[in-house]
Amino acid sequence: MSLFERPPVGAVGDAVPHESAELHVSGLALYTDDLGVRLHNLLHAWPLQAPHAHARIVRMKTQGALDIPGVVRVLTAADVPGVNDAGVKHDEPLLFGEHGPREVLFYGQAVCWVLADSIDAARRGAEAIEVEYEALPAILTIQEAIAQDSFQGAQPTLRRGDVSVGFGEAAHVFEGDFEFGGQEHFYLETNAALAYLDESGQVFIQSSTQHPTETQDIVAHVLGLTSAEVTVQCLRMGGGFGGKEMQPHGFAAIAALGAVLTGRPVRVRLNRTQDLTMTGKRHPFHSSWKVGFDAQGRLTALQATLSSDGGWSLDLSEPVLARALCHIDNAYYIPHVEVLGRVCKTNKTSQTAFRGFGGPQGMLVIEDILGRCAPLLGLEAHDLRQRNFYAPGEATPYGQPVRHAERLQTVWSTLLERSEFAARQADIQAFNAAHPHRKRALAITPVKFGISFNFTAYNQAGALVHVYKDGSVLINHGGTEMGQGLHTKMIQVAATALGVPISAIRLAPTRTDKVPNTSATAASSGADLNGGAIKNACDQIKERLAAVAAGALSVHPDDVRFENGLVYPLGHPDQAMSFNKLVSDAYFLRTQLWAAGYYRTPGLHWDRVTVQGEPFKYFSYGASVSEVEIDGFTGAYRLLRADLLHDVGDSLSPLIDIGQVEGGFVQGVGWLTLEELKWDTGSGPNRGRLATQAASTYKLPSFSEMPDVFNVALLEQATESGVVYGSKAVGEPPLMLAISVREALRQAAASFGPPQRAQLLSSPATPEAVYWALETARQAQGTEVAADD
Repeated sequence: MSLFERPPVGAVGDAVPHESAELHVSGLALYTDDLGVRLHNLLHAWPLQAPHAHARIVRMKTQGALDIPGVVRVLTAADVPGVNDAGVKHDEPLLFGEHGPREVLFYGQAVCWVLADSIDAARRGAEAIEVEYEALPAILTIQEAIAQDSFQGAQPTLRRGDVSVGFGEAAHVFEGDFEFGGQEHFYLETNAALAYLDESGQVFIQSSTQHPTETQDIVAHVLGLTSAEVTVQCLRMGGGFGGKEMQPHGFAAIAALGAVLTGRPVRVRLNRTQDLTMTGKRHPFHSSWKVGFDAQGRLTALQATLSSDGGWSLDLSEPVLARALCHIDNAYYIPHVEVLGRVCKTNKTSQTAFRGFGGPQGMLVIEDILGRCAPLLGLEAHDLRQRNFYAPGEATPYGQPVRHAERLQTVWSTLLERSEFAARQADIQAFNAAHPHRKRALAITPVKFGISFNFTAYNQAGALVHVYKDGSVLINHGGTEMGQGLHTKMIQVAATALGVPISAIRLAPTRTDKVPNTSATAASSGADLNGGAIKNACDQIKERLAAVAAGALSVHPDDVRFENGLVYPLGHPDQAMSFNKLVSDAYFLRTQLWAAGYYRTPGLHWDRVTVQGEPFKYFSYGASVSEVEIDGFTGAYRLLRADLLHDVGDSLSPLIDIGQVEGGFVQGVGWLTLEELKWDTGSGPNRGRLATQAASTYKLPSFSEMPDVFNVALLEQATESGVVYGSKAVGEPPLMLAISVREALRQAAASFGPPQRAQLLSSPATPEAVYWALETARQAQGTEVAADD
């Protein structure tokens, strides 16, 4: 069978619970920080964080820490035997000190780390260190960075056609700008690492990381070792969302360095405030744009500049920006395009990967443009969007054909019907006419999201599958589990490929000495890549077993069927033998019962300089309808109903996929309407300090923000050829479905004013932002609310 074809009977497609669900809800699931209690003589690490956004270290005296009982060592730059850098771009110094870098680049940056017998001793030791700083000017906003020409990395330009021609053909031309904020990952488990030396001298690290191989690479170069001397294991993560793709490497390196220097196990576990103030977030963006439409409301040209806030170092800012450029078109064909991208360098945390990886930022720009321009064109926003959908045969501005573009129309029309969009619009008009101080609105927005890593080399994966003599199966793959259900899907893939029940499959933790050179579990590609590798390994084993079975059953190997733990000749299940019996017979016939599987995504090429190529294996499609109600006195709002329809191909695990769509949507709602990062941008001593550094000041979505009615469905008859068992990615694309909530809030605010005016709305659209938006609508209407209303 080909990669995407499914056998008539198999575990894929079954709605099974998460493989660790019972452990999660019972509290028995172990995470990185739970493993340290098993180790004798454990040391705890605590950082000394800089109290300046930008400063030079004049003097650092660590003796005071060593005078604290329980303190064993202070790690500074002088202790690094290899490369004193925690990043892949060599722009992230790990430690500071007399023999190292002295320039602090963001408020909260770790200057050195204290190792002690207890967390309390380590904390008190850090407080006893004396550091003299010379404060330097700090850049904290995108506007400040642009004004001071503070940029880092490449500045790519996405081009197609000639925008001057496109604007010449336009009947309507509009210009504007739009700035929107970042987002904190706020995973339940903060960053953690545990390191020790084993009996052979190997450095063994337990890490909460989405990219064990890169953690291995960074630790090795910090210690001056080869990768073969360092092993990284990720048992599971309590959430990642991209925040543990690059950021964990330095924390693992601190733990490993401490273990090597002291000979004792070392634990690094950030508390919530440390994690919030030391690690990167979703990139905030600023866009300035000019757009043209013809007389029918069709896009003719888009010219824009996207400026992201990358923070103090590059991290993943360049590929995040590239994906934003590749998604600024979203679901719409734009004949003439010119979009410049640039990364601002500011004195803030180094912004990093976050679910969607720049895609949400790019999509939000075009959706904001269409939402603003629709009333100026005299069109309903959903009509304007539909008029500009990609049609079969059209290609993106970077040159990739939009395969299955017809699915956009299918998803859109199906969702309009299922959500009763037209009837509800009429009901909302009646409601708004009867309620001067409360308004409702209904919005629908699409999603077209490309799946694969922009960095082509990452589109590969490996797996190791063992079939033991008793017929039990152990699988190991390069993907990491952060709660998204990847391990569950991989168990289902292996069970289907071998024709055994999922109870026969056990999955081992992800570790670099079992499957090497793995890619990050990111870009929504975990199931595609690792599923392909597992199926490849299982197919190798099954081919060998089929040869053995053919001899026993007196048929050709191609006519042997594996199903439900039984092996039988085609058309004769009554002659079946058990899978366990076949495996035992194969062992005694000296048949290899394990295999290393491999998969590489075919057909990808990408030129990051010209921003041209085919970087994605396929596109995931979806749409959402959201209805909101806002209060004209306060700007407070409720999400009354949400209807989501999303394309995951032929689902590997429907229960998991529905959960991912729900969770992604809610997280997107948080980014767009609630979650607001605030830095002190004043001129006082706390300039550059993150003010929203706890759950008490950073607003996360909760049950109260869930829609009263929440309908989620997966697109049917949506097989994706060339992907494991016809499935599609699900991790990131649903997050952008939340844009419909913001667009509904815009339309509801606009309802307080006259028609056919562009309604601006800040992002995140907090109740305050919604209030000021509706207040501008009132002013345009010439109405005011009396103080005693």
